[in-house]
Amino acid sequence: MNARGEPLVAVEDLRVAFSTARGLARAVDGVSFSVGPGETLCLVGESGSGKSVTALSILRLVPEPPGRILGGRILFEGRDLLALPERDLRRVRGDRIAMVFQEPMTSLNPVFTVGSQVGEVLRLHRGLPRAAAREETVRLFREVGIPAPDSRVDEYPHRLSGGMRQRVMIAMALACRPSLLVADEPTTALDVTIQKEILDLLRRIQVERGMSILLITHDLGVVAEMADAVAVMYAGRIVESARAEELFAGPRHPYTQGLFKSRPRLGAKSARLEPIPGAVPGPFEAFPGCRFRPRCPIGDAGCEAGEPPVEQKGRDHRVACRKPEGA
Repeated sequence: MNARGEPLVAVEDLRVAFSTARGLARAVDGVSFSVGPGETLCLVGESGSGKSVTALSILRLVPEPPGRILGGRILFEGRDLLALPERDLRRVRGDRIAMVFQEPMTSLNPVFTVGSQVGEVLRLHRGLPRAAAREETVRLFREVGIPAPDSRVDEYPHRLSGGMRQRVMIAMALACRPSLLVADEPTTALDVTIQKEILDLLRRIQVERGMSILLITHDLGVVAEMADAVAVMYAGRIVESARAEELFAGPRHPYTQGLFKSRPRLGAKSARLEPIPGAVPGPFEAFPGCRFRPRCPIGDAGCEAGEPPVEQKGRDHRVACRKPEGA
């Protein structure tokens, strides 16, 4: 929060759907959360829960058609991004808000050098001439830990390792000193040692620049390493949100508890994992009441009586469940 207690970005009742031959598929259905200045919020959940669509919606990158933002508000520095004209949005996208994607090879153009692609961002948003843009690109490459940056700027993406490509994407995202960095599974395709280097890099740059981060992940280890706050997403809705330390100390929603039980634990007496039975329901599946009910170990007929209310379980701890642990 800033001096007036306002978040940097606030997502309110966001609803996103995709038109298909079978009808309207609702990928995000009433999601709300906020990220304070200098804060890291981790959005957690299984594949198919709507995390990436939520992230893309913040920058209005959901392809239309088939995608469509049905409603809600995304307030950034007091302005509703969903109401901005495209020309004004382009001034925000890549400048005030930047994004790092899961697989940099699909985000980088293979026929241009990595330096020219970062330089294009600097010329577009900061108005730098070509020589100055190259000089600034070298400085950014050095800042994100790319060795021999003077020569790396002339390399093509396929000549760099996965970790180096991700560092290029981070350099591109940081080129305009954004207030908010949206990172969608930025370490998933990397090996463990490179993952730690990338996370350490993001944390260092965040501290140096006072930047906020919205981190999309399914890895609770990454959450423990990075998060100030956590929002747990399931089937297009947020089922639990809390400060990170409070969530790890006592998850209340049965789904969040299942996520914690299904992760490997060092020193555990048994190496056997406890998976959550079943799978995330598809966007066309409709259940009366709670969407987690078919997989829930404690659910009963009462859970089918409409969407569960969001209950406050602490100052910043909210749970969408009729039978939250500890209630």
